[in-house]
Amino acid sequence: MSRISPADLLPFLAIARHRSFRRAADELGCTASALSHSLKGLESRLDLRLFNRTTRSVALTEAGERLLSRIAPAFRDIDDAVDDLDELRGAPIGRLRFNTARASARMVLLPLVAQFLKTHQRISVEIAIDNDFVDVVSEGFDAGVRFGEVIAKDMIAVPLGPRQRSAIVAAPALFEQHPVPLTPEQLRGLPCIGLRFGSGRLYAWEFERGGVELSVEVEGPLVVGDQDLMVDAALMGAGIAYAFEDQVSEHIRAGRLVRVLEDWCPYYKGLYLYYPSRRQLPAALRAFIDFARQAHRA
Repeated sequence: MSRISPADLLPFLAIARHRSFRRAADELGCTASALSHSLKGLESRLDLRLFNRTTRSVALTEAGERLLSRIAPAFRDIDDAVDDLDELRGAPIGRLRFNTARASARMVLLPLVAQFLKTHQRISVEIAIDNDFVDVVSEGFDAGVRFGEVIAKDMIAVPLGPRQRSAIVAAPALFEQHPVPLTPEQLRGLPCIGLRFGSGRLYAWEFERGGVELSVEVEGPLVVGDQDLMVDAALMGAGIAYAFEDQVSEHIRAGRLVRVLEDWCPYYKGLYLYYPSRRQLPAALRAFIDFARQAHRA
């Protein structure tokens, strides 16, 4: 097998990151056909298939997964080393890629990024929405934003905001047709809006009062894949939603939604920015972390 250079692996990394030949080609500034030709050449030299391709999807093979897990951190280190030179320019420069759920982006991350970009005009930010927990390292992200309970212990976590509390809400008219639940168990039989993760798992609503924890698998006529859609559906009278206070507080004050089971709604640790432990951080990420810490203390 002829020697493979780092440049030969760039098409593979771009396709693995986007799971799309078209988007990867756009990133690299070439055509999708040229990118496909480069990948075929790499697979031929490796004598291994790296992707399973259909007309609708692009997925890594076992060999592709293994290769990605080994080279993605190395390429990330190269990018970080180049970014570290930003200090010599006086002001950080570069591009940050964050991964988070839609609700987290709207509640905390996007407002923070908008303020950050006003004072760091040489930095650009991309926010990728993914309601499932992803490996930010292998997927090529600089950092992710999730609730503290689900962050891996080998990650460094920076708090972005206060604790978040859940809220069970529905349109007022709904309780003109259905009884108001007084305990979490009474949600069974009521029209609740389900939340399904990308993995296929339905979220079981979590409750806590006086040290007693409950998990209720609700049912109803509607299941969505996004928590903001749950709130929208509740506003339309489609059912009862499980949300966070910050998502629905204005709707409750305006009377568009009513809250039930408030004494059963638990607090969560809050949202955190998390990133892999590295001796040297890219200057742009370090600048954002410092900005986030100052905003949290304010």
